[in-house]
Amino acid sequence: MKILMVCLGNICRSPLAEGILRSKLPDSFLVDSVGTISMHEGETPDKRAVKTAANHGIDISKQKSRPLHVSDFDKFDRIYCMDLKNLEDVISLTKNEEQRQKVHLFLEEAGNHQNSEVPDPYWGDMKDFEDVFQLLDSACNKISHQLQQHAITNKIG
Repeated sequence: MKILMVCLGNICRSPLAEGILRSKLPDSFLVDSVGTISMHEGETPDKRAVKTAANHGIDISKQKSRPLHVSDFDKFDRIYCMDLKNLEDVISLTKNEEQRQKVHLFLEEAGNHQNSEVPDPYWGDMKDFEDVFQLLDSACNKISHQLQQHAITNKIG
């Protein structure tokens, strides 16, 4: 199974979500992340995101930002967006209902309230990054369980 995490610039939230979810899933799952903009293309995650992840034993330092490509809708089975604007931007690029069905609001899929968004810590400090990490970690626990159950039920990896 192939999972894609999406935020705005692919340097804070989605790299953290990618690293956290990857740490909770077997190697048979592919987890990647992208941004809805290309402003940071080729850059590593924000140093505060890297440090926060490292504080929890997760290395995201080698990830590289890239923008969402239309081909991602064919490549990935699930696409998780960090906020409503990301969700709207991603849905606007889908070509059909099959692609649309792959796109979800991350926290909503994790069982949080409807329209729940992962706050962008970019303009904040280390505490904001830690708060986002904790939110993502809790949600990734739920989502990793759901994905593994889905893979078992549908006999996919």
